[in-house]
Amino acid sequence: MRMNGLAIMRKRIGMTPDPRLRTQHKEDDTMTVTSLVQVPTAHGSRYLQQLCKHWSHNLTVEFTPQHGTVIFPRDARGADWPGDATLTLDAREDALECRLDASVDGQLEALKGAVARHLDRFAFREAPLAFNWTDQ
Repeated sequence: MRMNGLAIMRKRIGMTPDPRLRTQHKEDDTMTVTSLVQVPTAHGSRYLQQLCKHWSHNLTVEFTPQHGTVIFPRDARGADWPGDATLTLDAREDALECRLDASVDGQLEALKGAVARHLDRFAFREAPLAFNWTDQ
């Protein structure tokens, strides 16, 4: 069983765990929420490769000049999401297509912001890029 910080503190001081807290993750119970965006740019392949190389230092990443995937673990940077999230990138002639699949809405929203911030950083000559996410 995986416990978050509050659950650990409650255990140490002898308090009964709060049933509203999620302390165990089951892959079978993980739902998926998805959001898509087409970021208008003529440099989609360049940004895809820069983003994937950047995140490959500490995340699971696979990419070619035209397609990439990035796995964000459920516990990355101290998070405690129900499941991993996946970013799928596809470079087109006039856009970079991004698809985010996350386990819950909060994780999806956090990753939308992370993707936008990182892409704007790499596309500083064009920034801010247009991110009109469409939730599925």
